[in-house]
Amino acid sequence: MKDLTEGKVYLIGAGPGDPELLTLKALRLLQSADVIVYDRLVSPEIMSLIPRGARLIDVGKMPKCHKVPQDQINTILVQEANRGLCVVRLKGGDPLIFGRGSEEAAELRLHGIAVEYVPGITSAQGAACSTGVPLTHRGLATSVRYVTGHRAKDATLDLDWASLANQDTTLVVYMGAMNMEEIAGELISHGLPASIPAMAIASATTPREQRLVSTLGQLSGALDRSDLIAPILVVIGHVVSLYPDVVAAHATQDAVAAYA
Repeated sequence: MKDLTEGKVYLIGAGPGDPELLTLKALRLLQSADVIVYDRLVSPEIMSLIPRGARLIDVGKMPKCHKVPQDQINTILVQEANRGLCVVRLKGGDPLIFGRGSEEAAELRLHGIAVEYVPGITSAQGAACSTGVPLTHRGLATSVRYVTGHRAKDATLDLDWASLANQDTTLVVYMGAMNMEEIAGELISHGLPASIPAMAIASATTPREQRLVSTLGQLSGALDRSDLIAPILVVIGHVVSLYPDVVAAHATQDAVAAYA
């Protein structure tokens, strides 16, 4: 059996993009790693923190374009660790939330390679704090659910639409911008009002952040007309009504109505 001290892989969450949201542990490992295998969703601000001496391997995926297939990523991690190196597998958000971190860890352990997770602030949390839209709020949302808006190999989105169409739940959709028409249609057909507020956030917590507030029924068309650039996260639920601009608009409307 392989000596686990020969090499180790750290599966690190880089958070939503703002380098100040990295954990201290993540930063320490980034600055001491021999090789860093990184995703497309890791922000350039965080990449700039990596010392010049580290070797970088880009394995980023884009919609309908996986230049480095997952099995090849697994092979790269195994090979680098087998050289006795300290390997960082750097992912946007958290490695265990739609990050395939557990799949990579399982493959590494099959080869007798030590693995350690380093959590990161997931995109939903970053977007909530950045926009001021909470994921839960008394009287508006008693729960929150994270769902994928895209299946591997473009498989059918066979989600449990009936349970997702719950007005008391905040729904956070990862990787769903391209399928928003289908997602909204399914949610509406299963009982969620088309008028429920929805927000799309691109590049949350970074200087490139963009926001789009709409309703579930109109979000797909609004996204098509917008200039939002992936990665895009979608929040659906009554909590979006707490977005500061929406609150201010409602306050202005109420004041005008009262004056009239």
